[in-house]
Amino acid sequence: MREPVNRTILLFDIERFSRRDDVVQVVLRRTLNKIADQTLEAAGVEATQQYREDRGDGLIVLISGDVAKTALLRSLLSTLPDLLHEHNLLASDSAQMRVRTVLAAGEVAHDAHAGTIGGLVGHDLNQACRLLDADVLRSALTRRQDEHCVLAVSALVYEGVVRHGHRGVRPEHFRPADVVVKDGVLPAWIHQGATADQASAPTTPPAARSAPDTTPAATPAPAAQERPAGAVFHFHGAPVVHGSFVSGDQHGVSGGQVTGDVVLGGTRTERDAGSRGGTADGGRS
Repeated sequence: MREPVNRTILLFDIERFSRRDDVVQVVLRRTLNKIADQTLEAAGVEATQQYREDRGDGLIVLISGDVAKTALLRSLLSTLPDLLHEHNLLASDSAQMRVRTVLAAGEVAHDAHAGTIGGLVGHDLNQACRLLDADVLRSALTRRQDEHCVLAVSALVYEGVVRHGHRGVRPEHFRPADVVVKDGVLPAWIHQGATADQASAPTTPPAARSAPDTTPAATPAPAAQERPAGAVFHFHGAPVVHGSFVSGDQHGVSGGQVTGDVVLGGTRTERDAGSRGGTADGGRS
């Protein structure tokens, strides 16, 4: 067995692969390999810098440590979704493809044997595969019916790369998730996809939000609280009411008949206001 070496671990898995018939599975496998080629090429990964194993419904890709993880992340967050979108635009319903993806890192040994394919050994690789198969990642993709992929990164990749906010990698778009595995809890971080902008946008504090109007629309305000319409009483000349001098326009309630005593300026008048030299007929002169 060879000595373990540090590698970047990239995993792909096609959603609901086993539910397709054999013909469609072949198409999906070929398409995934082509999309993986283009995604890695966009990240600047040469053929000599990667080792790849086909797992039927997915891929294991080990990438040399001298390839920048920031470049891989940018490609996984932009190129991969675009390529899947292009495929799904033209594919039939049965050949639609959505993918779960994991980016991790750790020590991996290659225990190859003649006549066999594979032989990868390593705890870090096992943990990455468990993250790929976790319910929390499956559920994240299931909820995002309008998206084509979901990405999770290991705690090592998040702490070493993502949280520093390199160009094209926004840490606020990742949310922590605890993955329960056989030997404990595996920490991971899941990218929020197309909902990332909404999730990171500032929200209005509850105290600043307008309280709902619970007053029934058909209930009028009490008459005592309403301000009069402000009709104008026109007096010809300067009328005198019981010795009080009245000047200018006088305001009262429009549209009604004045009965009973009228009090102006604290002075009581008789009902026949017209005999005092003015009119009080709802504003008509």
